[in-house]
Amino acid sequence: MGTIALKIDVDTYRGTREGVPRLVAALERASARATFLFSFGPDHTGRAIKRVFRRGFLGKVRRTSVTRHYGVRTLMYGVLLPGPHIGRRCGEVMRDVAQRGFEVGVHTYDHIKWQDGVARASEPWTRRQLLLAREEFTRVFDRAPLAYGAAGWQVNDSVPGLERELGFRYASDTRGRCPFMPVVGGREVAVPQLPTTLPTLDELIGREDLGGADPVEHLLALTEDGADQVFTLHAELEGGAYLEGFERLLRAWRSRGLELTDLSAYAGTLDAARLPRCGIVAGTVEGRSGTLALQGPGTACPSTGTS
Repeated sequence: MGTIALKIDVDTYRGTREGVPRLVAALERASARATFLFSFGPDHTGRAIKRVFRRGFLGKVRRTSVTRHYGVRTLMYGVLLPGPHIGRRCGEVMRDVAQRGFEVGVHTYDHIKWQDGVARASEPWTRRQLLLAREEFTRVFDRAPLAYGAAGWQVNDSVPGLERELGFRYASDTRGRCPFMPVVGGREVAVPQLPTTLPTLDELIGREDLGGADPVEHLLALTEDGADQVFTLHAELEGGAYLEGFERLLRAWRSRGLELTDLSAYAGTLDAARLPRCGIVAGTVEGRSGTLALQGPGTACPSTGTS
């Protein structure tokens, strides 16, 4: 049977303090591995209010109850309340994750600043944000990070090259079909991309086109062929109101014989020389607002034959 690589994006102060410990406990109960990607700088979640003008954002708010999952206080950070510095205030929580044997990596420094700004940002701006996150990771864990996953699946053409320069061994910045080597400006960048291949739970909840299907059952149907997948979850959601559904998903995957692992172990099974070479393009994903970084056209995925 195949592998499900679990990637946990930790976006907020509350998600780090409350959601992460719950997810660690759930994963330990399921004997599952996962990669926790942390946000290390100030929590400015409240500044996301500008996204109200993006197509599909209000629909997502109605479907997933943002206030319920993030809390009123979190939605005021960076607007009416100063944003707590996550790395400085949650280092003990982060180190405990690593000490329990889970892979830890970098998600971002300032989540909102990156998600809303990087697509149009210059190389110096992008470099500065990556350096801030890398430096804070090194301060917290006393070592350099190897895994990176861009906040909000948002990148620009500078990101893959900077990932290589800063020593990241693999990244999960995109949505796509299979692992690939990114090609930017006609040049291959030797940092494998491990794209998220499955929809997230919050993208499935309340979707009219799914006819009221249970999101967990929908994900189980998508993975019944046993193909390797990367599944992204969020500490604020699966570590909160979606925890029961996530644990049900873990039990079902485990009962089917699927290996539940982290990005490091998954990357270790790949032969870089045989990975597809693909560009990164902007596009949309059903159930999520705005444009994301997607795996573009390129050589075929070996398991599916798609291109």
